Amino acid sequence: MYVVESKGGAIACMLLALFFLGTWPAIMTLLERRGRLPQHTYLDYTMTNLLAAVIIALTFGEIGSSTPEKPNFIAQLSQDNWPSILFAMAGGVVLSLGNLSTQYAWAFVGLSVTEVITASITVVMGTTLNYFLDDKINRAQILFPGVGCFLIAVCLGSAVHSSNAADNKAKLKGAGYSATLNGAITNEELRNLEKGTGIIEEAKAGTAEFLLELEKRRAIKVFGKSTIIGLSITFFAGVCFSLFSPAFNLATNDQWHTLKEGVPHLVVYTAFFYFSVSCFMIALILNITFFYLPVLDLPRSSFKAYINDWNGRGWALLAGLLCGCGNGLQFMGGQAAGYAAADAVQALPLVSTFWGILLFGEYQKSSRRTYVLLFGMLFMFIVAVGVLMASSGHRK
Repeated sequence: MYVVESKGGAIACMLLALFFLGTWPAIMTLLERRGRLPQHTYLDYTMTNLLAAVIIALTFGEIGSSTPEKPNFIAQLSQDNWPSILFAMAGGVVLSLGNLSTQYAWAFVGLSVTEVITASITVVMGTTLNYFLDDKINRAQILFPGVGCFLIAVCLGSAVHSSNAADNKAKLKGAGYSATLNGAITNEELRNLEKGTGIIEEAKAGTAEFLLELEKRRAIKVFGKSTIIGLSITFFAGVCFSLFSPAFNLATNDQWHTLKEGVPHLVVYTAFFYFSVSCFMIALILNITFFYLPVLDLPRSSFKAYINDWNGRGWALLAGLLCGCGNGLQFMGGQAAGYAAADAVQALPLVSTFWGILLFGEYQKSSRRTYVLLFGMLFMFIVAVGVLMASSGHRK
């Protein structure tokens, strides 16, 4: 199998993973804003996400000769390593729950802020766990200041969301809509909105007309709902994300000595395969359930409707491939340089914010206060990713 052994190779894996993991959320958000049901999108996504893991396992996991200490992917499938497999599958479950949750949080909180908060929680909790699991191979005097930068960023991210919500509320009031305390509009105005009355077809990003036209098209309706719902979903997703990397770390390095004597550790490609299988299974069960028992006032669907829904399917499949490849690269780099340092890919909000501003017009025509907070948030992320990469160690 192919093993990333150099620190430079590990950092290259992290940077490529950073781009992939920051791009797929933008694709999923784009589809929701065009009206595609998130249940349909996530099922397409999870299929190619599993496909990416299979491709990586059958290529990188089969390169070179298999040895007793480092068996190739197929050779390891028949070994008695169930404790490590269960750790890998547990990591896949919490990642799938986190990704599924963020798909709904993007509609309420926005792509940029959702990614900032979830990534920061992941680093603060997950990186600390990985540091101790990795036998402290990363330099603590560099690592933990980086964690502190992420903690500051999550505070700034929450402030950006609050400030931007206030800006949107002011835009609606200025356009003659009687905004309520939570920034929604009245029921009568919502009925007019659904009929498309009084809405400019090509509204400019950042205007009240743009916000109303977006609400009319999107799958998840957010007007009239408390922003606490979105923040609660976001924080839940962040906790889930903080657990998947430590679980994968335990699966590949067996720090708790759960394997029988003489059984080799699960190689990163085998662990990633089982990780992705459980990710796929939990997504399949939950999303089919959501067809018939939808959440957040989404319309009911069916398996037949999903099969016939080809609107944006290609983009959803691409998102799954990007996420699968990004996760695989993160784990390959983490096995070489330490999973705590590999958590630098949690600076993916830098990429997501770029796509959010470029594709969705986020923060256009916002207040000066929002722009200052946004700049501060991005600056702290840039500092944090550099510090975490500088803390990279080397696994013996």
